[in-house]
Amino acid sequence: MILTFLDKHRDTGLLILRIGLGCMFLFHGFPKLFGGPEKWEKVGMAMGSLGITFLPAFWGFMAAISEALGGLCLILGFLLRPACILLTITMLVATVSHLSRGDGLGGASHAIEVGIVFLSLILIGPGKHSLDEKLNADSGDDA
Repeated sequence: MILTFLDKHRDTGLLILRIGLGCMFLFHGFPKLFGGPEKWEKVGMAMGSLGITFLPAFWGFMAAISEALGGLCLILGFLLRPACILLTITMLVATVSHLSRGDGLGGASHAIEVGIVFLSLILIGPGKHSLDEKLNADSGDDA
């Protein structure tokens, strides 16, 4: 096989992926989170594309928390799968919102692409360079 010598670096690749995406989602999430109720309401209006029009500030806050804390969880490899579930849902809403506004695939592509990555990370897991792995290994020592 071609470049199979890189197989031994799989967990390092996962770490780079987690840190890179995590930093970007911190960058996207913190301004939304600290934007306050007005910002949350604006972000939460995206739920209208799914027919959910009540409590937009709540939904916007949930999206902001998902992005900000989800980004931190990605970086640390902590509660990675639950964080990626929430981030996948957030990206699904963003995708539907973009498409319903007529932005087409070009406008929705970022949300689709990272949604696919988050869905994949749910299945792959955080890798050995993660708090999830460290905590799991520590709990196994006690048994």
